[in-house]
Amino acid sequence: MKVAFTTLGCRVNQYETEAMTEKFIKQGYEVVHFDEYADVYVINTCTVTNMGDKKSRQMIGRARRTNQQAVIAVAGCYSQIAPKKVAKIPGVDVVIGTRNKGEIVQLVEECIMGKKQIVSVKDVLRNNVFEELNIQEYQDKTRAFLKIQDGCNSFCSYCAIPFARGAVCSKTPEKIIEEVNRLASHGFKEIILSGILISSYGVDLEGNWNLMRVLEKVDKIDGIERVRIGSVSPKFFTEDVIIRISKLKKICPHFHISLQSGCNETLKRMNRHYTTDEYNNVVESLRNNIKDVSITTDVIVGFPGETEEEFNTTYKFLEKIKLSKMHIFKYSPREGTKAAEMKEQIDGNVKDERSNKLIELNKILEKEFMNKFIHRRLKVLYEEKVKGKEGFYEGYTPNYIKVMSNSKTNIEGEILETEILDVEEEHSLGTLFF
Repeated sequence: MKVAFTTLGCRVNQYETEAMTEKFIKQGYEVVHFDEYADVYVINTCTVTNMGDKKSRQMIGRARRTNQQAVIAVAGCYSQIAPKKVAKIPGVDVVIGTRNKGEIVQLVEECIMGKKQIVSVKDVLRNNVFEELNIQEYQDKTRAFLKIQDGCNSFCSYCAIPFARGAVCSKTPEKIIEEVNRLASHGFKEIILSGILISSYGVDLEGNWNLMRVLEKVDKIDGIERVRIGSVSPKFFTEDVIIRISKLKKICPHFHISLQSGCNETLKRMNRHYTTDEYNNVVESLRNNIKDVSITTDVIVGFPGETEEEFNTTYKFLEKIKLSKMHIFKYSPREGTKAAEMKEQIDGNVKDERSNKLIELNKILEKEFMNKFIHRRLKVLYEEKVKGKEGFYEGYTPNYIKVMSNSKTNIEGEILETEILDVEEEHSLGTLFF
């Protein structure tokens, strides 16, 4: 039996797909590429935007065209939010949500034996227990994602994730340490601690556990050379936290700090609990305390009620603080959220125009940041060969600059000192120093 996977969305989904992959392998399945002929196709879905829903449906159709007789299993946030809608999509055989992915193989085989559709989506709003999906054997041997938190209690007015993921729940610190040690024994150089709202880690645990304490514990584990953390709220970075992080040896100087808007009026409508001044203070403090720090973010344009003046305020704020990379999203109404019911929804052409302006600004700022490191020597973890470029490998510096270098020997999985020679779009070109 052959199984194929595709993953949409966040790093948590990537981790969960890895865990589901292992469960199939342990039952004797062979894993093949999603575009190949398989007996089972698993689509791990995202529902952050309407585009995520659309892509999920496209992947279902692609799998069905590849093998009309295959079992198609749809998991994740889209199926959690809209299980009946997903179940009605032609070709879908198994529907599971976000908190029972560990049952995937059992449900697929029940479907095969019973020759009938199975829908198994649990009520996450009543389930705040962390689902353990521990991975024993990792497919990627360069860096590993480790999910340490699930759920969200924030209820931003535009976001459906709390309904898809439920309340905050955390992996126990003992199990985190156990899994990091296992990753080190497998030869990983870098791990990424991931979560839906990772800065809320520990609020459901006894013993005053929080993300900062976990970072300090993980920093002491032998074998792992780099530790990254997923997207965090600016509220996480108190002065005390920034000072403590600056003393850690393995935490990469790259932080993805959610912004969403550079206008306080828009932030209020989004139900984001910080101001642009507070965000700016965090950025300045990180830059003052951590050498070569890279700060990236997400920005939503076209949120309901966003006037031209509010957008211009966001543009000027981003132009001023000069982040190293911005991911720009056009607001997408999500059914069941407060923002979807708001008046003054923004025209699609206006969203396109504003998005394009910020994308162009991002290109300028990203290149400006990378140019600072020309003729500097940085350590790069080389992850894979560059497709279409014989002898070239690419990887990332600690502050998340993508570097491409030429090597006569295979350097995948190695951390090598590299001089940055030039900057191209999305890449820096480097030369190796062995």
